Amino acid sequence: MLVPPVLAMLAPREILVRLLLAAALGAVVGFERERHEWAAGLRTHMLVCVGAALAIIVSAFGFRDVLGAPAVTLDPSRIAAQVISGIGFLGAGTIIFLERENVIHGLTTAAGLWVVAAVGLGVGAGMYLAAGVATAIAWTTLAVLKPLERRFLARPGRARILVRVEASADLQAIQAILAAEGQPPQKLTLQRQGDADEVELLFPRGLAPDKLAQLAAVLRAVPGLRAIEVGR
Repeated sequence: MLVPPVLAMLAPREILVRLLLAAALGAVVGFERERHEWAAGLRTHMLVCVGAALAIIVSAFGFRDVLGAPAVTLDPSRIAAQVISGIGFLGAGTIIFLERENVIHGLTTAAGLWVVAAVGLGVGAGMYLAAGVATAIAWTTLAVLKPLERRFLARPGRARILVRVEASADLQAIQAILAAEGQPPQKLTLQRQGDADEVELLFPRGLAPDKLAQLAAVLRAVPGLRAIEVGR
């Protein structure tokens, strides 16, 4: 039985072009991530994009020899669907929850990996224009919009004071001083560091810098104080 023309095996040159283009487009997005030293950088994005392209090529053209056999059908979209869902496991590995700062890092990188996988599927399917435009949009979102987001949309960080006191110091004195100032901390974390205690005090995001400096100044009266650090 003749294989329909649309399912004929790709020429080696076309396979080479698709895989190399997938690597190049993945590198465009990965390079921006590599500059910021994220866990998923240049190589990871290239591998994801090439792997997705190869998966769709195999899905569409790798089983043509069995076409025409009884009860054999071909659904190229099945592998593509598995790539999209499977990349979620890799993306989940880039997401980190920092309990100390109560924030989540890595969501943008995970989304970038998902987009790169979709770009690879597009290249592998021969949809070069769609893949190229998607890559350009992804790169613009990551590289160009980020400075604008930081400038116009960024929220202030959590106001934070780090106090180091002697292990024998009365920690209730810290809370008493802050209560007297009318600014109790939203969260207090105590950690033993050798022969000293490290107390982290977290305050609301909207706390003014001068108020934070004032709190640090009054905390200098804490008995057994060794060091105090203010930051966001």
